[in-house]
Amino acid sequence: MVESAGVWMPLGLAYLAGSLRRAGFDAEIYDAMSLFDDDAAVLARIVAAHADVVGVTAHTASVGAALRVLRAAKLASPRTVTVMGGVHPTFMADEVLADPAVDFVVRGEGEHALPELLACLEANDDPAKVAGVSFRDGEGVHHAAQRPLHADLDALPVAWDAIDWPAYHYRTKPGSRLAVTSWSRGCTERCSFCSQQLLWRHSWRGRSVDAIVAEATMLADRFGVDTLEIADEYPTNDRRRWEEILDRLIEADLGVELLVETRAADIVRDEDILGKYREAGILHMYVGVETPRQDRLDAMRKNLAAEESKRAIRLLNQAGIISETSFLLGFPDETPETIGQTLEAAFDYDPDLAFFIALTPWPYADLYAEVADLVEERDYSRYNLATPIARSAEMSREEIGRAMGRCFGAFYARKMQRLDALAPHKRAYLRSVTKLLMEESYLAEEVAASVGRPRATLPVTLAKEAPACPS
Repeated sequence: MVESAGVWMPLGLAYLAGSLRRAGFDAEIYDAMSLFDDDAAVLARIVAAHADVVGVTAHTASVGAALRVLRAAKLASPRTVTVMGGVHPTFMADEVLADPAVDFVVRGEGEHALPELLACLEANDDPAKVAGVSFRDGEGVHHAAQRPLHADLDALPVAWDAIDWPAYHYRTKPGSRLAVTSWSRGCTERCSFCSQQLLWRHSWRGRSVDAIVAEATMLADRFGVDTLEIADEYPTNDRRRWEEILDRLIEADLGVELLVETRAADIVRDEDILGKYREAGILHMYVGVETPRQDRLDAMRKNLAAEESKRAIRLLNQAGIISETSFLLGFPDETPETIGQTLEAAFDYDPDLAFFIALTPWPYADLYAEVADLVEERDYSRYNLATPIARSAEMSREEIGRAMGRCFGAFYARKMQRLDALAPHKRAYLRSVTKLLMEESYLAEEVAASVGRPRATLPVTLAKEAPACPS
């Protein structure tokens, strides 16, 4: 779903490479994911690199692939030191270290821990001294002390010159050059399904406005970047700082378009400055609606009023910003009727883009304990938001999956019917996105089938006209 829209550079690896270089180590980035390299190609690259250390990052759905990379590293040379970091191993270090291909896990932020670990190993010192590291010892798995979060994000170097720039682009914008950047880290909310608020320990830290604008200017001038994906979970947390960023970007006039996500409540809060959003270059904004039902939002500790979500999307539409959101399907009380209600809400909220994704409790998230008896899938590669891993009380995983496809098809069929009502830039964007979804995403079959139907048969209000939508 994400890869169909663009090819995204691995910003986390660029931060790690920058910190390693500053500490005196050579560091090379290999973005096997964006290259779609298979296991044989990964092994060949590792052999050619003669690497002393191979490190990978992993979220839950990619941890299996990450383990295969480290097994390849050990196959290339058993003496190679292997390290894994990222959200999943941070919370599942014992499980990850059960694989002998993994020597070390770096928990949480790695920019200081990884160079310290390598310096420690180079000096034949005890890795237990390195805060934030886990590894096997004679008694099992040893977890060194938790490392404090970085106090100064501006001080972290980024190896921008190690990026293979021609590889990264935004597919809806032919000839573009896409960078991913980080303006802040963390989120103070406590949503029960979220991994990020756990990773950042319910905290939020922002970079300085001067550093943000200087970096954006450098990326545009030096590397020809014309599209910036802001990786932050919550960039708008501080209203005063956020408005200063917008003002400075307007003044800089970089000609760079921004892709941003944030909380719906902040869009409502910022109704009076949404004009600055567009003027600063914000092209596309994602807000997490999750569900139109207030009881479900409250149960997930979302700290959001359903009406705020609806209003946020309408405000973005009025401002001419491309609006995107997602709706979760597969709640424990999910039924065909509740899915029909969610689809009706998607029609009513009317975002430019909507994704119907499977409720996916990460094995370390607060939500997992609440729904553990409904989880049937243990293959982490399927924890990808596109594959239901849990049933509901009344629906099987297969039924939920079919419902997701039907809802996708119905939503985009309706969008295609109403293209003429959109502003020209949105009309062109939606045509491009729909083409990508039909040709290059896991949604291809559903979207193509729905958009290709005769106009008279396209569903308009599926919950009313076709109550059997999920079947």
